[in-house]
Parts: sequence; C-alpha cells; structure tokens
Amino acid sequence: MAQQKCYRGDPALHEFRAQEIRQPLHNTIPEELLPRFDPVYVEYYNKYNVGRLHTHEVPIEEYRKDPAKYTIFYGNEPGPDVFRITEQQCPVEGGEITIRIFEPAPKIDDQGQPVTRAAYINFHGGGWVFGGLNTDHDYCKRLVCALDGDVVVFDVDYRLSPEHRFPIPVDDCWAAFNWIHSQKADEFTLDPDRFAVGGPSAGGHLAAVLGHLCRDAQIPLRLQILSVPVCDLHSVFTPDGKFDRENCPYDSYREMEFTPALPTARMAYFHRHFLGVPRPAASEDDWRISPMLAPNFQDLAPALVSTAELDPLRDEGEVYAAKLEAAGNRVELYRYTGTPHTFPSLEGILDSGRLYRERVIEALKRELLHG
Repeated sequence: MAQQKCYRGDPALHEFRAQEIRQPLHNTIPEELLPRFDPVYVEYYNKYNVGRLHTHEVPIEEYRKDPAKYTIFYGNEPGPDVFRITEQQCPVEGGEITIRIFEPAPKIDDQGQPVTRAAYINFHGGGWVFGGLNTDHDYCKRLVCALDGDVVVFDVDYRLSPEHRFPIPVDDCWAAFNWIHSQKADEFTLDPDRFAVGGPSAGGHLAAVLGHLCRDAQIPLRLQILSVPVCDLHSVFTPDGKFDRENCPYDSYREMEFTPALPTARMAYFHRHFLGVPRPAASEDDWRISPMLAPNFQDLAPALVSTAELDPLRDEGEVYAAKLEAAGNRVELYRYTGTPHTFPSLEGILDSGRLYRERVIEALKRELLHG
C-alpha cells in the first residue's frame, strides 16, 4: 500500500525540483552549421577546440607572454626533410625580420655550372596578429620536396600587430620580396623571372597586395597563391572595427557570423589590432588594406584562388577572383565544400586539405618550372 504523503506547508514547494539546464560549451559549432561540415573536422574540433577560448578572446598582452598556453594546432602533416634549412636577417624600416630558407640540393648542368632555380615566397596567416615561422614550416618543406628540386622556398616572419600596425606588415613583406629578388638571387642561384608569392588568410591578403606592387614596379611575377584571402576590410567593418552587418556586401559574412575557426568577431578583432581604433582617416582610400579596391587589375600575375564553403571570407575571395578574371588575368578558382577557413593547414586529416596542397603544387610546377 503506497504511503500517503503528508505535507506541512505548500505541496507545490515540497514537490519542487530544480530544472536541469544545459548550455552548449563555449565555441561550440552552431547547430544549423553542424551538418554542413566535414564530419572529420567536426570530430577534431569537438576534441580540441570546444570549450576553449579562441586566441582573440585572450588579451593580447597575456597571449604574448605565453602563446603556447592558448594556441591550438593540429591536423598538420609533417613535411619530409629537405637539403638545407637556414635563416637570414632581412633589413626593414626600423629593424630586421627573419627569413627562413628551405633549399633543395643544388643541381649542376653539363658545363659544371649550378642550375638556376625558381623562388616561392610564403606569408603565413594569423590575422596579422598571430602566427610565425613555425606556422607553415612543414608546408614549406613539402613544397620544396614536391617541386623536383627546382624551387627555393622563403618564409617571411613579418612583424605582427598590434605592436606593428598597418602598413608595417605590408611594408615588411614588400621589403623581403625585393631583398630576395635583388640581393639574394646570386647566393641562392635564383632566376629573377621565376618568382611566386602566396599565403593563407592574412598571408593571402599580403600576397594579393604584392601582386599589384610587383606589376607597378615592373617586376615579373609568375604566380600568386591566394588561399582563403582577406580582400576587403573597408566594406565589412565600420571605421571603429565593428561588423557592419547591414551594409556588408558579402552574404557569407552574415551566413557564417558564428562559424568555428573564423567567426566574424574574430575578424573584427583582427581589424582593430591591424588598423587601430578607429582606423586612421588616411587609410580610408588605401587599397593596400583592401586589395579589392585597387585602382587597376590589369596585367597581374596568374592567380590560384582557394575559398572555403564555411568561411565568412568565402564571397570576397570569389569576388576578387572574378575581378582578376574580368581584367584579363588567368585565374583558377576552387571552392572547397564542407570546410572551415583553416582547411589549408589541415592536410593531415582532411581530404580537402590534401587536394588543396596537390593543386598548389601543380600550379607552382606549371608556372615556375614549365611556364
């Protein structure tokens, strides 16, 4: 026989139980985007990223004190060893930056002379705030090994914001290019007519700017590799660095506002650190911030443009490729489906990352070795 309950007071209060409340972990993939991602990426993201702070959520002073405490890095495939890896200091305005150099074994022709080699100059990503020579180290090794021993790869450690705001990162990369092109060609047996530049994200932005600068300086450039590039900061953010959701011309920014890897808040953070708050009035007409606004798109180097489906930068990268093509330049454009902004560095776990790498190698071979 069931025991009859005897209440001394309000029965509802006696029966009350606190409702179980569950909130998604910090930086969880939004439910509406989850089915669109490559399930392999979801597995790794949930294992390593969910619940942690993005680096842009940490005060930059704290991050600089101990980057390893906040940095997440996975999915990269180790590169095979190469003949020689060295570093040199490149003079820039106000100091020096480090260039890491990846060399294949030298080749000797029938007359006993060293065979000239092409050069690829790499600019790492990281929103002009993060990243360094460790970011693309294995990638640079792999390029050297895959390019038949005929290409020297130079990785540029440009100075970072906010300590070194625009135009310093751009100026550093331009100084590095000219230093390699004009002063290091003999030392590394380089053909000055067979140079390429490239990089992902902020590195893609820097490579795009250098494409215009090389054309203007009448320096031959064989290829620009623009991977998930930042092409237009002016149209996306207000001068004080806030996402201009209503007036932004790129639907992917609204569609992917809360996407993992590069949410819009992270891009706004990069804008503020790269340009300052507010961005200087003089920068409003400076196309080097937004190469989309460059006055002349004619006679630029051939471009390999890669975008990611689940990346706020997707649409601007594709619009930039269309502007290049409309001006008569040769362009290869690939959109990688199911992928985040960071897919170029995930070749160790994602098929899209491996396919991307194969296409980069194919383009470099075609333009630098057989063009």
